[in-house]
Amino acid sequence: MKWLIQFLRSRVVALIAFFVVLFTFITISYWQVLSLPISGQLSLIKGDIQSDALHCYRNEKAKPLDKNGKLDLLVWNIYKQTNVNWQGKLMQYSSNTELALLQEVNMTNEFKDYISKANWYASHVDAFKLFDVSSGVLNLSMRAPMLACAYIEAEPWLQLPKSGIFARYKLSDGKVLAVVNLHSVNFAYGTLAYNRQISALAAELTTHEGPVIFAGDLNTWSAARVELIKEQLSKLGLRKVEFSPDNRTRFVNGLALDHVYYRGLTLVKASSPVTDASDHNPMLVSFSITF
Repeated sequence: MKWLIQFLRSRVVALIAFFVVLFTFITISYWQVLSLPISGQLSLIKGDIQSDALHCYRNEKAKPLDKNGKLDLLVWNIYKQTNVNWQGKLMQYSSNTELALLQEVNMTNEFKDYISKANWYASHVDAFKLFDVSSGVLNLSMRAPMLACAYIEAEPWLQLPKSGIFARYKLSDGKVLAVVNLHSVNFAYGTLAYNRQISALAAELTTHEGPVIFAGDLNTWSAARVELIKEQLSKLGLRKVEFSPDNRTRFVNGLALDHVYYRGLTLVKASSPVTDASDHNPMLVSFSITF
């Protein structure tokens, strides 16, 4: 019996050692193919031209974003283009939009080719690179932004950054539209990191007197997060868009994860259709500008 116990003990030790070596190998390999930016880095893409490693892009000669007072918006977490029909659905949902705010975008050659062919101005924040492919939030607009700045906040547990863009677009009534596109911190205990991320972008809006859109995958899967968003954005005079139909992706407790908040614009209609092109359903919002 004694020899059997010693035999089993040696096998257990060997098995533990094997898993330690395996975990170490996987960890080292993971960090060899993963690249994290030191600070938020923004790329601007138009056709075959790409400007990399900017913190902010500025263009005082930008033209109005809206089309004769119409401003149609798409907000969508596209799940790193994992599902094969992402491109067809993205073309469908954005066909008549002036602005698309996307989250979880992988900047593959295929996606860059789509941007070029669709003639978008693309502002992309590099949250991290895996196998040299950048992933993060992306603004697609029919006109160049006046300003676009990158923001990142690391997930407290995973240390993978979540990204955001603060942008400004000229409107045809002479006003300037401020836009926040955000993929919020997800895996965190409490709301410390979440609040820090929201507060940093909300602070950019405190001195802005014109219209505002604040939108994205806000990961509002708890009552505390919902209340924090409500408190931060109500101070800025922002209102929540209500959707009909409302098929926004929800957490197990029924709380919606994706949101659009606004002020200084007239809400015409808003819907969230069902799709199998992502694990999130898109949000389609139509605004008008009062001259």
